[in-house]
Amino acid sequence: MAGAEPDQVAVPLDDVDRDIIAELTRDGRMSVTQVAENVHISRAHAYTRIARLTGEGVLTKFTALVDPIKAGLKSSAYVTLKVRQHSWRELREQLRAIPEVHHIALVGGDFDVILLVRAVDNVDLRRVIFDQLQSMPGVLDTQTFLVFEDVDTR
Repeated sequence: MAGAEPDQVAVPLDDVDRDIIAELTRDGRMSVTQVAENVHISRAHAYTRIARLTGEGVLTKFTALVDPIKAGLKSSAYVTLKVRQHSWRELREQLRAIPEVHHIALVGGDFDVILLVRAVDNVDLRRVIFDQLQSMPGVLDTQTFLVFEDVDTR
């Protein structure tokens, strides 16, 4: 793929790889034995496939899905940013350092970046947006969309 960064090149996947990914997406704590049983392959084959998918960066980490409300994060918003041209790489690292920012995406359209921000309440959400995001060099404009209800499809 011309112009792609080395870590952004697609890895060829077959149906077994996709089935393994689906199983681990559904339950990241699933044992290799259980993955093998569900995908109908040997445990050794499942272990080898998971190791390859991890080594090639297809599987990047195993994590827990957290209910934000039960975890005390009662206020969530999608925040869009318009940014100065050529400021993305530096800005990306600054955004990653903000604990309340749960997802970052560089997008095309009327804005450049969209963030999922989760905070303990609206006062905390306001602090993150006004004091942290809007004050970053390179951020030209923000727009905030409050989340009233989350539905995780994974």
